[in-house]
Amino acid sequence: MLKIDNLHAFYGKSHVLHGVNLSIAPGEIVALLGRNGSGRSTTVKAIMGLVDGSGSVSWRDREILGKHAYEIAHMGIGYVPENRDIFPSLTVHQNLMLGEKRGAKKPRWSFDDMYGMFPRLKERQHTEAGVLSGGEQQMLTLCRTLMGDPDLIMIDEPTEGLAPKIVELVAEYLRELKRRGISVLLVEQKLTIALEVSQRCLVMGHGRIVFEGTPESLKADAYVRKEWLEV
Repeated sequence: MLKIDNLHAFYGKSHVLHGVNLSIAPGEIVALLGRNGSGRSTTVKAIMGLVDGSGSVSWRDREILGKHAYEIAHMGIGYVPENRDIFPSLTVHQNLMLGEKRGAKKPRWSFDDMYGMFPRLKERQHTEAGVLSGGEQQMLTLCRTLMGDPDLIMIDEPTEGLAPKIVELVAEYLRELKRRGISVLLVEQKLTIALEVSQRCLVMGHGRIVFEGTPESLKADAYVRKEWLEV
């Protein structure tokens, strides 16, 4: 479904990614792990067309590297950025409406689905998004991306800075994606959640993939965890 070969990415003259290779199959959840600065966020931004890159990013056998972010989104890739990017002056419901994909094909997700997963959003649906708590804004961003009916959703640090109760809600959201067969590339620092929901784990270090394996094999590899994950 998604295949990346020898991906290099740059911020100006700064060379951040050094030949990243990864793939994601239909319905697969892949966790992209690593310390801050390892290149995880840059990888998803390069896939989404938000960072200059070279190499190959293939989506359903079509090259997408160099395309605009809106073109990539229309092709079925959703992106939840770490900074959330809600529209603060619009209500919760209006934010969800902006994410809604309309066309001949009936979407897999509805407003009722979103409000069912996160009842707090239903309670706040007429509230301006700018006054929501950080956890509520994260819920909203996750749901707004799903309203676009993506086949692959890339989620960057969805539990960063959230209270344990909200973290569990986000984990349940990820489980629901897994149940519905949505492919996910999950950038996450909380190993517990990443190991629970993913079928495969990739660890990044210095702009490269330094480990690839199952959650079980990562749990068993003390060297990789100490060298590339533990602070």
